[in-house]
Amino acid sequence: MLGLPKGEVFLIPWTNEWVKEFKNESEKITYELGELVLTVHHIGSTAVKSLSAKPVIDIAIELKDFQHGKHCVQGLERLGYRYKGTDILPERHYFSKGEPRTHQIHMFQTGNIYLKKQLAFRDYLLNDIEALNKYQTLKESLSRTHQTDKIAYSHAKNDFINTIMEKLGFN
Repeated sequence: MLGLPKGEVFLIPWTNEWVKEFKNESEKITYELGELVLTVHHIGSTAVKSLSAKPVIDIAIELKDFQHGKHCVQGLERLGYRYKGTDILPERHYFSKGEPRTHQIHMFQTGNIYLKKQLAFRDYLLNDIEALNKYQTLKESLSRTHQTDKIAYSHAKNDFINTIMEKLGFN
């Protein structure tokens, strides 16, 4: 199942369908954008086996130059994405797909610190079952507390995430 309606926060158990959906979408993006794309990454909770997640596939795209993101808009619109600009989240072009939202793209210049943090956090959870279980418990609790407030839900996870980032040397 994919799709998170506006104003709702809920989690569903991890499924291998998310891996297949990312792969399918990644191939379409790479075909559409060609040489503009250096790498396409599966990020966020749907990329972490066994972790429940909001049913939205998070995709990070690495670009050689941040300004190349403007050249990607038309191609991604052909794939059903809507360009939201660069002011939604720091140092990235942001796109969303679907209503309810099924996919979102975070487009970074290669080497960007926010991209590095996304990948490091994902990889940490993939390799540390204790941290994964703690994060799972936290997310379940917060999704019940913040069922209609995505921003509060996201912010409430920050202390946990920042603790992991400090362990990984991101201060």
